[in-house]
Amino acid sequence: MTFDSTVPSGSYLNSLDEDATAKLARALRAIFPHDALAEGPYLRSAEAIAANVSGSPHQLGVVVEGIRSLEALVGGDLTAITIDDLSGILRHLQQTEFFQIMLTSTVVTLYSDPEVWEFLGYEGYSSDKGGYIDRGFDDLHWLPEPRITEYEGDDELVGYVPPVPGLQVSFDNTKKVATI
Repeated sequence: MTFDSTVPSGSYLNSLDEDATAKLARALRAIFPHDALAEGPYLRSAEAIAANVSGSPHQLGVVVEGIRSLEALVGGDLTAITIDDLSGILRHLQQTEFFQIMLTSTVVTLYSDPEVWEFLGYEGYSSDKGGYIDRGFDDLHWLPEPRITEYEGDDELVGYVPPVPGLQVSFDNTKKVATI
């Protein structure tokens, strides 16, 4: 990310450049770490953040300053430290507006990405495939088999005792009525 100190007075940065977007993507990987997930979804999430904040000088400034602050905290190069170390640094920034912008945008964009769906084993929307009833609705191999037993008691109904003394409850086919 390069910043020209000779920018004329009164103008402001109105978007993130490619370098800043790549650095933002690295920070997103540290917040949402999936070691085997390719860079594409993180980069697309960073690009979505860049597009969202470009309409707000305040939010754009927060993101630009957030990236600058991260670089200062790591000694200049975000790629020079591990994702785990970057994650540790970002934990200390959780309450900042910069972190909240990254978090709230990325939780939606990252996990709405079809490449992430494939990585996580999610087959996508079911409505165009007839729903889940015949497509894994009952596919719960990770649960133990349920214990199913038949009722072996009397076939006779038990009378209802109201929980409040004096409460009269009557049931018919059309409505339930409680009177005191």
